Amino acid sequence: MDKMDVIKIKRALISVSDKSGVVELAQVLHYFGAEILSTGGTARHLAAAGIPIRSVDQFTGHPEILDGRVKTLHPKVHAALLARRDLKTHMDQCRELGIELIDMVVVNLYPFEKTVADPGVSLEEAVEQIDIGGPTMLRSAAKNFQAVAVVTVPEQYEQVIGQLKKYAGGLDLDMRISLAQAVFQRTSRYDSRIVQYLKKVKTSSGA
Repeated sequence: MDKMDVIKIKRALISVSDKSGVVELAQVLHYFGAEILSTGGTARHLAAAGIPIRSVDQFTGHPEILDGRVKTLHPKVHAALLARRDLKTHMDQCRELGIELIDMVVVNLYPFEKTVADPGVSLEEAVEQIDIGGPTMLRSAAKNFQAVAVVTVPEQYEQVIGQLKKYAGGLDLDMRISLAQAVFQRTSRYDSRIVQYLKKVKTSSGA
């Protein structure tokens, strides 16, 4: 494996609805020196386990707003994910704007499918489980797989941890491509389920 194929995870953003195994993953990242950025309940969960975290609002300099609907939708987050490390213009602009790069995103989406599986769920409850920031971060990270790793489900943690240990806090290109592929499969399924639900809502409303 060419050393250039392995990226060191220096900063990871972790924001998950399913917290299974996330402490173990964060512990390994922290052990190898990665800074952990996090939001809301995930930040509290990791902090309670003794893992140092930095809140995303501290990272962006902007508070969460609209009852949490807007927290990671910020240029400092997405520039940190999308910036090409091989382009001097991108790196210069990040330095000028004080944008700190993010090398890994660990995000699983709001449980929309589980929510709408309940026949008694209200339209308002269903709509609030349509994730916006999560898919946006996943897609930003996956697009830049040459420099960023993206993890979508707890089932991936064991393999990711194995590579982090193998490469002393890094992940290789094959792994990053595989993880990026999983992102687009996941977001495609997620969006399809939302479409199916809204079709039913439209039909039942007589529209």
